[in-house]
Amino acid sequence: MQNSQYDYDVMFIGAGHASDGASLLVKNGYKVAKIEANRVGGTCANWACNAKVVLDGAVELARTQERLSKIAQGDLKLSWDANMEHKHEVIRPLDKKMEQRFVNAGIDVIRGWATLKDAHTVDIDGKQYTSDKFVIATGLHPNQLDIPGTELGHDSKDFLDLEPLPSRMTIIGSGYISMEFATIANAFGSNVTVMMHGDRALRKFHVPYVDKVIKDLERRGVKFIPNANVSAFSKDDDQYYVEYGDGQKLATDWILDATGRNPNLTGYGLDELGIEYTKHGVTVNDKLQTNIPNIFAAGDVANTDKPKLTPTATHHSNYIAHFIMGDTNAAMKPYIIPTVTFTSPRIAEAGVSIEEAKAHPDQYTLVENDVTGAWFRQITQDKIADQALIFDKDDHLVGATEVSEEAEDFINGLLPAIALKLNREQREQLAPLFPSIMHEGWKNLI
Repeated sequence: MQNSQYDYDVMFIGAGHASDGASLLVKNGYKVAKIEANRVGGTCANWACNAKVVLDGAVELARTQERLSKIAQGDLKLSWDANMEHKHEVIRPLDKKMEQRFVNAGIDVIRGWATLKDAHTVDIDGKQYTSDKFVIATGLHPNQLDIPGTELGHDSKDFLDLEPLPSRMTIIGSGYISMEFATIANAFGSNVTVMMHGDRALRKFHVPYVDKVIKDLERRGVKFIPNANVSAFSKDDDQYYVEYGDGQKLATDWILDATGRNPNLTGYGLDELGIEYTKHGVTVNDKLQTNIPNIFAAGDVANTDKPKLTPTATHHSNYIAHFIMGDTNAAMKPYIIPTVTFTSPRIAEAGVSIEEAKAHPDQYTLVENDVTGAWFRQITQDKIADQALIFDKDDHLVGATEVSEEAEDFINGLLPAIALKLNREQREQLAPLFPSIMHEGWKNLI
């Protein structure tokens, strides 16, 4: 409840998903504000997840038409310009819509740059506010290679506003952003080359599943250069070059630097307050408190052992809300964070990985299935569909991974069983909708 000593009970520095816990707080009588220097909703809503999925929608349509070409006959022409305009129509209104939703819920939205002045005071563009608690929720920004000509490269935000689509695109890096954007650009006709730091793409995912994605992209014309050792970007008139390897040069029209993302730590007063952090983010304890106990950090900017993904940010923020409200004084419990790469096909996973299960056969049972022959997958003639289910020795489902066009839907459907560690008898009580991909796949769980 509001402490009359301060203007607010809790202020979130950043209005992305790491501030989702604001809703819980305001519903329970706390006075809450979100401070946002750019667009409400943060990176995910405006320059990443949402925008990417909008652009990928046409790719998904094209892939389906390709597999069903005997039925959906004729040439399907994709328009980059029209798809980008569609993306703008969907994404541009989100900032104001979300702000209005928050305001309607009783959350104040304060526009401006936040600089912490002391443990209970923040300066926002020259005006000071006080708060009992603060949550640092400032997220990440794209990494920029420290090489000659780095200013000639572009980042993920640039790609999501890119007009027109260049004939030749070179992508540096082979993680989520690289592989997803390579999939999209290739589908719309760009000649894409991916320069890899090492010899593996999507290193966090099961290698055989990644190989299927790579092989499909190569079949479609995407080129991969492993161990590229990129050393410089250069330009001659309107021609760009990526210098790599042992003095090699690749001519291109546009360069995407997709070499990772770094925590937003500068300019918020962290050094002045002595808030501890590393290159991996703000240092927090098992209750997401910084070394100043009334200041927390959530989401991508927090240095934890969980992946820096939207579900993590939401979970962090909700935990902090419950901690502040006194619902718990315990450390944050272990939790399941699902992840997916929106390539085509997708790879999605949650819980114990295939590699971990294979490394500990005394603890886990691994069940692998090729599900391309499943009747529901035959509807859209899926060519790639493999899944792995991991059970502990008490027969709880503790992990799952799938590569397919519907991987995210299948893994999402398994989350309750994984997170709640449902036993076989409990799983038998669940009968997913029929017909659906979950009903078809559920039989492997019982």
